[in-house]
Amino acid sequence: MSFMTLPKVAKHETRKISIKRAPTQPHSHHHQSFEDHLAVEEPLEIRIHDEPVSITMRTPGDDFALAAGFLYSEGLLHNSKEIGTLRYCENTQKPDLKNVVNITFATGHKPDLARLKRNFYATSSCGICGKASIDQIKTQAKPISSKLKVTLDVIYGLGHSLRKAQTLFEKTGGLHAAGVFDEHGVLYTLHEDVGRHNAVDKAIGHMLLQDRSPLDHHILMVSGRASFEIMQKAVMARMPIVCAVSAPSSLAVELAREFGVTLVGFLREDDFNVYTHAERIEV
Repeated sequence: MSFMTLPKVAKHETRKISIKRAPTQPHSHHHQSFEDHLAVEEPLEIRIHDEPVSITMRTPGDDFALAAGFLYSEGLLHNSKEIGTLRYCENTQKPDLKNVVNITFATGHKPDLARLKRNFYATSSCGICGKASIDQIKTQAKPISSKLKVTLDVIYGLGHSLRKAQTLFEKTGGLHAAGVFDEHGVLYTLHEDVGRHNAVDKAIGHMLLQDRSPLDHHILMVSGRASFEIMQKAVMARMPIVCAVSAPSSLAVELAREFGVTLVGFLREDDFNVYTHAERIEV
């Protein structure tokens, strides 16, 4: 597997602008001027053997992990050895525009690319029901049978560790975060992005590229709500526990119950809800 060096332009995850702040007093006519940081949002096109397969609006940075995580969650990759090359597409006229990532597969690895197109069609079509979405995942993954168990202290510590590592959120207030922890609550990797699903793809893709997949003894923690899409990515990565700061959706709970995932929501410093498979949390 070969990589191109990540260009400096892709590291610019925040951007400074000058703004005006509204007066604190109702009848004041004086605005305060100061600098603020914005989260950068730009498109990333993912190509397989030069054929476009996906475009997502993301925060630049960790684009290779994002691409690898996306393909892993779609069932097209199972480990890093299946990757031949992972590169930015060269643009001789605009060398700083590195918003296209092209991946080639290793010799002998021939995934069903047509399935990716079918999945895209199904998830973007009107009228598809939750049961059909779950049945579609059943063709790619089995229920998770991990015997992982964690203590209450580990669960309570996840939120603090996640917030402490969210350096870009502290600057912008506009980024989602996803962190991968081990069974002792040690943070392996954290990624931030304007898209919550991108943050999860980056975290899972990073672990994949580090040859740490499958993640059947790890915990996924997200800064927002637990959606069906996040749960689907966790299932494909074989993660037995998913924790969220906010609420889960009904379909996320249904998917977690079906695939043996312990789903925790509304995780605070002294309280949380367990929606499915509470047996993994020791009390």
